[in-house]
Amino acid sequence: MKQVTYRAGYKYQLAEPYEEQLLIYPAQEVGTEWISLAPSGKLLIAAGYAWDGPSGPTIDTSNSIRGSLVHDALYQLIRLKKLSPRFRVMADEIYERICWEDTAEAAWGWRHLLQARTWIQFRALRLFGAGATEPEAERPVLYAP
Repeated sequence: MKQVTYRAGYKYQLAEPYEEQLLIYPAQEVGTEWISLAPSGKLLIAAGYAWDGPSGPTIDTSNSIRGSLVHDALYQLIRLKKLSPRFRVMADEIYERICWEDTAEAAWGWRHLLQARTWIQFRALRLFGAGATEPEAERPVLYAP
């Protein structure tokens, strides 16, 4: 009998490659088949990359999607031991910065609410995010049937 292997728990899949210039400079290029981080700080996430969006008790909104994409990719590199755990704080700060930037287009009243939510999410990442960078947090491969 043939089987299919998969990982569950993803909400989003990148339709086109995404690039972000970061202030994280690994000694050499690190990555996976979906993520590449160059010594120059250039992060490239390939089309097809899947991620789960903002974690925790939150509603996903357009201002949090880009930040969660970059943050999840960086946490995955840390979890896979391709990037040092010392970059976790920077990954959290990058999430906050990107979400903050992405509130700029929101209506005035919503902007303040989204900025407050970003501040709360950043604090939650700092308090509770460490476990998501541990190798045990990598999603298991599942089989069907």
